[in-house]
Amino acid sequence: MSLSAKIAWDDTVLPFQLDASDIRGRVARLDGVLEQVLSQHDYPASIEALVAEMSLLTALIGQTMKLRWKLSLQVRGSGAARLIATDYYAPTADGKPARIRAYASYDDERLDHNAEPFSQIGNGYFAILIDQGEGMTPYQGITPIAGGSLSKCAETYFAQSEQLPTRFSLTHGQSQLPGEAAHWRAGGVMLQHMPKASPSVSGEGGSGEEGLLDAADILDENEGENWNRANALLDTVDEIELIGPTVTPTDLLVRLFHEEQPRVFDAQPVAFGCTCSDDRVRQSLSIYSAKDIATMTTEEGTVTADCQFCGAHYVFDPATLGFEAKDGGA
Repeated sequence: MSLSAKIAWDDTVLPFQLDASDIRGRVARLDGVLEQVLSQHDYPASIEALVAEMSLLTALIGQTMKLRWKLSLQVRGSGAARLIATDYYAPTADGKPARIRAYASYDDERLDHNAEPFSQIGNGYFAILIDQGEGMTPYQGITPIAGGSLSKCAETYFAQSEQLPTRFSLTHGQSQLPGEAAHWRAGGVMLQHMPKASPSVSGEGGSGEEGLLDAADILDENEGENWNRANALLDTVDEIELIGPTVTPTDLLVRLFHEEQPRVFDAQPVAFGCTCSDDRVRQSLSIYSAKDIATMTTEEGTVTADCQFCGAHYVFDPATLGFEAKDGGA
C-alpha cells in the first residue's frame, strides 16, 4: 500500500454491511489519535495496553450509535487498574471528525508489571454511558467484568443489555516503518447482528460466563448459522491485517468476507479531542461556598485544577470561584 493510502485510512472507522448474513460491522484504524491519547500520560506498559484497547473499542462502538453528543466507556475494578475511562464525542457537522479522549487511574504499588494487563482489573464492572445532550435523559448500561479481555466485556454488554450478538477482533502495539520512529497503532473489526424488533432469548439464564447471555441465546437457527459463519471467517484474520498499515480496510473486508457480499459506507474520521476549558472548571466549582473554596486554596493563594484526560493545568483566583464569587466569577 502506498504512503498516501496509509494516511487516508489512519484514524478512521469504516462502516460496512454483510448483505448475505444480515450482519453489520466496522473496521477501525487508530494511529495519531492513539499516540496523542497515550502521550498525555506516562503509563506503565500494562496500563497503556488497557487504554489502547479501550480507545479502539470506543471508536468502534461510538460510530455504530446515532449519537448527538457523547458516548463514554468505563471499566472500574478492584485490582491495580482501578479505572479506565474513555469519551467519544459525535462529529459537530458532516465531514468533521469524531473526537476521542481517554485516561486511566491505577495503583502502581499493586501493579504486576509482568502479568497480563486484563488481570490487573480484578472484579468490577464494564459500563456504557450515553449522553445525548441538554434536555435528554442520560442512559447507563452496566455488566460485570467477564470473559478475559475488555473486548469480551463489551461483547457481554451488547448481548446482555441490548440483545445484540457482537464480536470484536482487536490488536494494538508499537509499530515502526522504515525511517519512522516507533509509535502506537491499533486496529480492529467489529461484527454485530442487525437489530431485531423482538429478540428471542432462550431459557432463564444465559450460556455465557456466570449465566450471562451469549449470541447462541439470542439467535434462531438460521441466524445462528450466518453468525457462526461470519465469525469463522473473522477468525482467519492476522494481526498485521488488523493493525495495518500495509492492508487497507476495504482489501481486508474483501479478503475476509467476499462470499458474504460486503458493502461499505463512508468512512468516519476520528481525532484526539478534549472538552475541558476554563469555563467548565469554573462551572464545576460553582456549587461550593467561599469557605469550601478556601480549603482548596494553595499556599500561593490560588486554586489549581488539572484535566485527567489531556493534562491541561488551570490556575484561578479563589475570589472568582464558587457561588459567592466576586463579579460573577469573571
